[in-house]
Amino acid sequence: MRGGGGRLSTVTAAAVLRPYRLATPPTRAPRLALLGTGTVGSAFIARCARLREDGFSLPDFAWLCNSRALVDLPHDAGAALAELRAAPPRHGGWSPWVESAGVRAGDIVVDATASDIAADWHAEWLVRGIHVVTANKLGRGASLARSRAIDDALAAGGARYGDSATVGAGLPLLRSIRALVAGGDRIERIGGVLSGSLAWLFDRYDGRTPFSTLVREARAAGLTEPDPRIDLSGEDVRRKLLILARAAGIALHAHQVEVASLLPTSLRRADPAEADARLVALDASLRARWRQAQVEGARLCVVGDVDADGARVGLRSLPAGHPLLAGRGTDNRVAIHSTRYREQPLLVQGPGAGAEVTAAALLDDVLALVA
Repeated sequence: MRGGGGRLSTVTAAAVLRPYRLATPPTRAPRLALLGTGTVGSAFIARCARLREDGFSLPDFAWLCNSRALVDLPHDAGAALAELRAAPPRHGGWSPWVESAGVRAGDIVVDATASDIAADWHAEWLVRGIHVVTANKLGRGASLARSRAIDDALAAGGARYGDSATVGAGLPLLRSIRALVAGGDRIERIGGVLSGSLAWLFDRYDGRTPFSTLVREARAAGLTEPDPRIDLSGEDVRRKLLILARAAGIALHAHQVEVASLLPTSLRRADPAEADARLVALDASLRARWRQAQVEGARLCVVGDVDADGARVGLRSLPAGHPLLAGRGTDNRVAIHSTRYREQPLLVQGPGAGAEVTAAALLDDVLALVA
């Protein structure tokens, strides 16, 4: 949390937030401020344009930015997007934009980045009465202290937090869990296929096409993070599992999730510029695991789960007919076990990756705010 130029300790966050409570909601029309113009941010801009053409009333953009530049009050979001993409590289990353951009109470910051700096500002914006809609998992999917700071800011009142795009690309996972908890149910276990990109990779992998080739195809299609090692390491699933667990009331620290990475050491330690060339280091080990699964009549699947015994992420060999293998392509398939759904879990399934579905989830959250 930031305030008065310094960082607040999480112990005193709630007390410090209280003076910022908004006495009355702002009366002026909200504006949109978009952080990130990559595949998801660009799809969000395009979806806004289509809905406006269809007669939907949406807030105007106050600004658009990427890590290189910011365009203030863009009258033509498409032209602004082209300008941002053409901007030269610069030092400082996101810091100048999140610290100095002129958003005000009632505005909506849309975070379509994977930036830790941007995520660290979510609670600050909320406490100032600025709504946050995010696909960035590092808000509630990183440190427990940051997640609690966001909750403290929401408790202080005045703003709302839309995070349905952070897990399942808008599938009704988070809202189902929160509705169950609000109704007095107790979540006992959450588990399943949480990465649309990894689901796509192992659905396509046949032991003949090199796994590294499929990774490049997934990245080109916008299915992975810009650095696919975030997906392959299990870190993306860890973040999603943390978000789901915390929504269920489980105060899970990031280090409490056991993650079995797919990355060999040479690829994990490679500089970003060298990572693509070293993707071939995946091929031999995954081919061997695929062949062993074939011998056993099984299929490979990356699964994340959390229960009373802990939290885990890893590649598993599941027998044919296993419920988690029912999905195809980028499908997420998640089972929620609770006191209400103990004998037969609540299952949520659907596309869990891709710029279009993620952008749609962001816009759904925006529309919920302005409805």
